[in-house]
Amino acid sequence: TYNPRLWPRDMLRTDFLHLSDCFNAQKSTVRVPDIDPKYKIAVLASKQDHCLFDLLHRWQEGRLPVDIHCVISNHDRPVDNHVMRFLKRHEIPYHYLPTTSGNKREQEILELIEGTDFVVLARYMQVMSESFLKSYGKDIINIHHGLLPSFKGGSPSRQAFNAGVKLIGATSHFVTPELDAGPIIEQMVERVSHRDTLHSFVVKSENLEKQCLAEAIKSYCELRVLPYEVMKTVVF
Repeated sequence: TYNPRLWPRDMLRTDFLHLSDCFNAQKSTVRVPDIDPKYKIAVLASKQDHCLFDLLHRWQEGRLPVDIHCVISNHDRPVDNHVMRFLKRHEIPYHYLPTTSGNKREQEILELIEGTDFVVLARYMQVMSESFLKSYGKDIINIHHGLLPSFKGGSPSRQAFNAGVKLIGATSHFVTPELDAGPIIEQMVERVSHRDTLHSFVVKSENLEKQCLAEAIKSYCELRVLPYEVMKTVVF
């Protein structure tokens, strides 16, 4: 049990950074969860609500060690939408930034996420440019369904369902300039069968995405994710 009276917080940080220097660490993070502030994050989402709303509920229940600074979306939600009612009740700002192929509103997004510790893409259906990633300079965590790369484009779940796939999944990873190709943090799979309807198929897929993203965020916040060899991670 950490006792700040015996080992002051500033001294603890200095001691660990000395240890980091001994091993020539590229990056060193020192946190005491019961004392340090929670991670400040921004969540980006498009039209689909399932991952966003799941994160909001987990945050409300104290199951994720984060504070949600704001929600940014390129989809305009009506004021009586369940997400909007939740955000208003908890005084979390919602920023609607419509995008086009020629304007991804990246500069405005950078201004809104300034000061955050990391960003979560909760089914945000826009590709972040390399200049955006460099300007932000911190980690961004994404989630996508495990139907890629076989079923791309519109309605991938319907494509996979019609193809009679037997295994579906979800992958959460760090964002890099290459689409859906960053270092993997968490993956989950589930079997489906001929007994599934399209509705049950989609529900299973969305549940995997919610669980996978939440687990990736939890592991990241607990400092259990170590990047190595450029495109790999160790999660312990």
